[in-house]
Amino acid sequence: MQLFQDNLRHIAQAEKITTPPEPEWATSNRILLDLDTMRLRDFSALGAKHTQTPVLIDAPYAGHSSTIADYAIGQSLVETFQANGLEHVLVTDWKGATGAMKNFDIDKYLAEINVAVDHLGGVVDLIGLCQGGWMSAMYAARFPAKVRTLVLAGAPIDTDAGDGPIKKLAHTLSLSLYQEMVVAGGGCMRGKTMLAGWKSMNPEQQYMGKYLELYQNIEDKNYIKRTEKFERWYENPIDLPGTYYLQAIQQIFKENRLAKGKFVGLGQCLSLKDIVCPVYLLAGSEDDITTQEQVFDAEKYLGTPKTEIIKKLASGGHIGLFMGTKTLTECWPDIARWVRSDGKARV
Repeated sequence: MQLFQDNLRHIAQAEKITTPPEPEWATSNRILLDLDTMRLRDFSALGAKHTQTPVLIDAPYAGHSSTIADYAIGQSLVETFQANGLEHVLVTDWKGATGAMKNFDIDKYLAEINVAVDHLGGVVDLIGLCQGGWMSAMYAARFPAKVRTLVLAGAPIDTDAGDGPIKKLAHTLSLSLYQEMVVAGGGCMRGKTMLAGWKSMNPEQQYMGKYLELYQNIEDKNYIKRTEKFERWYENPIDLPGTYYLQAIQQIFKENRLAKGKFVGLGQCLSLKDIVCPVYLLAGSEDDITTQEQVFDAEKYLGTPKTEIIKKLASGGHIGLFMGTKTLTECWPDIARWVRSDGKARV
């Protein structure tokens, strides 16, 4: 009878983690701006008078929800920042692409980041996570006077560096294959297509292993709760504009134009040498999505003095950089203190 009940629970839970509800924000917030590409979410108390520079978290725009920046109570970068003295925290809540958005390019996203920054007073402390990192670096290169400090976490800046699987895929698969996928998606890169690609990088775990683990832990309520939470984020991918996606594949990952100073953004060729503010580079020791070399090699191209660049290698993988309990406890409080000090604190 116990085995029968466990099997029934396993079937029900397996269905839950395969088609879960959409992810939610962990921390109370309000929408400050509603733009074509994003909702700018403000996590500060309504009516609060701010004395600090706004902290803008540029969440990854790579096929999953921006809620990774505020994943869960106890696993939230927003919460960690607030607990460590940063009072005015905002997040770019990127919208999934619709057919009307299919021709949005990288310039469109940079322009709307600029709208958000101007709305916040014209100067921000910018925190770029993963794909939001190269976007943040582009913005800081285009508008250096508007970025007081820059944090790049798990961000592929030098995409030719290291030897990770994303680099191999970018250089192995032809651009025409990516173009065909966009055509099949009606001009958008479908989140479900990208999700299938990510799963294929670790098929045994994604298609069998996680369901076996679920069965083995079917009576562990904490395990079930953690798994449901993660799958709500992971199994609900969002679509990307085809123009933006193909531009990123070709110019960022195939041609490495940002690191080479050959990417043209908002009317001018962007050079990382134009970034002169204090910069904090955070990478994961076991990150197989954005290798540490792709993050740390940014130091070679920045105009920031070497004495104002900090490099930190955190233990763990890619997603854990943004929502892992260990990294949020051991690394991000120091980064918050560094941001508060205008990048002068040595951590």
